[in-house]
Amino acid sequence: MKRDHVAIGNYRWRILGLLFFATTINYVDRQVIGILKPFIAEDLGWSESGYGYVVTAFQVAYAIGLLTTGRLLDKFGVRIGYLWAILVWSIAGMAHAAARGVTSFAAARFVLGLGESANFPAAVKSVAEWFPKRDRSFATGLFNSGSAVGAITAPIIVSAITLTFGWRWAFIITGGLGFVWIIFWFAFYYSPEHHPRLSKAEYRYITQDGDNNKNEKAMKWGELFRHKQTLAICSTRFISDWVWWFFLFWIPDFLNKTYGVNIREVVLPLIIIYAVSSVGGIAGGWISSRFIKKGRSIGFARKATILICALVVLPVMLVPQLNNLWLAVALIAMATAGHQGWASNIFTLVSDIYPKNGVASMTGLSGFVGAIGGALSASFVGLLLETTGSYFVIFLVAATVYLFNWLIIVLMIRDVKPINHI
Repeated sequence: MKRDHVAIGNYRWRILGLLFFATTINYVDRQVIGILKPFIAEDLGWSESGYGYVVTAFQVAYAIGLLTTGRLLDKFGVRIGYLWAILVWSIAGMAHAAARGVTSFAAARFVLGLGESANFPAAVKSVAEWFPKRDRSFATGLFNSGSAVGAITAPIIVSAITLTFGWRWAFIITGGLGFVWIIFWFAFYYSPEHHPRLSKAEYRYITQDGDNNKNEKAMKWGELFRHKQTLAICSTRFISDWVWWFFLFWIPDFLNKTYGVNIREVVLPLIIIYAVSSVGGIAGGWISSRFIKKGRSIGFARKATILICALVVLPVMLVPQLNNLWLAVALIAMATAGHQGWASNIFTLVSDIYPKNGVASMTGLSGFVGAIGGALSASFVGLLLETTGSYFVIFLVAATVYLFNWLIIVLMIRDVKPINHI
């Protein structure tokens, strides 16, 4: 029995490792442009609004992709769907090297967004398939920490490649990372019911919640919209997802313009910011799981943790008023940690509430709404900075939206429990 228990843990951790590395690569590929923005802007003569439009192209494609990838993953499964997604986004990432202006960069970002849109629906669905509810928030926090690790790794890799070979090679080399992951994914990933070496003990552990009906029909779009939980989760994604995109795409430029931090010097601040965000994502999942193991309800655990994360983000509103680089970095790092802890619990709420054959669809739908918010905010941020040159309003809004999230969840999702699905 002990050997079975070890095997159970080992195989689920392998799956989680694959999800973690896919998310890491996902964020390396999407963050390259934010790090290189000062280089590319100088080389190609971009304006702030032009860069905002390039970011918007990614967000629009990401939103479009989320509407379709979730449904496709629920229908065909994550083994093949995830593989194709990372193939598309890796090729698109490399294609940035051939871009020559705003239009061609926007086209490459658009295709990148389509491919990358599958990452979180696929990862959340995989966690729902392989982990019982008591473990899901912690597992989600761990794989989602790959986004922070990718954000940490990207400046190290990108700055080294750029300073040695030029900025175009940074896109080529980082884009090629996905091809390595594809080999391991195809070799090791199977859903539990189709895994050739899965023991009965492991399968019982995975399905202990009694909600693993593999013959259940996939949820239709109309059914998703009939539930107020859908509106609540989509609303929180719409008003908050853009904050993470802002940190990802504008913080290197903010540090450059506010404190004169160049591409060599920006590596350490970004490592600190995203290392702390990684801890925040894991901690958010751990705190929620800890509440459950202490006997608190799933609803209390998710909502209490989301409130804690919202309070952690609040001090970031002070950043534009600071004259000290490292204090600004510390407050931004706290905010990214709060965001990641919030994200771990929002993703887990989806798997708490929706049946497994609807998890990817709901993750995709809520991600679509979040991406729309991100697309609108990207153009707004670019135009606001070009007009005023001030980050004050942006940081103020970013600091407060998570408290609104908490209120939405508390008021609209009174009980966190599975919805009825026929």
